Amino acid sequence: MPDEQPRWIIDARRAVGDRIRVRRLHENMTQESLAHNATVDRSTIQRMEAGQEMKLSHLLLVAHALRVHVTDLLHG
Repeated sequence: MPDEQPRWIIDARRAVGDRIRVRRLHENMTQESLAHNATVDRSTIQRMEAGQEMKLSHLLLVAHALRVHVTDLLHG
């Protein structure tokens, strides 16, 4: 896999991270409480919200903890 991702992938990851952050704040959750509810590390939430690489399993756990379908985070 090449080191540089296409711009559209970078933009899509950032959009997913933004949706996670918005939903988390809407639910009055801290990164720490979301991490606890999703059974992931806080650093994982930080990376996801920053639009960095994320595992599908983490995305599914976060969506469940936020009480949304994963497609809501992917497509807004």
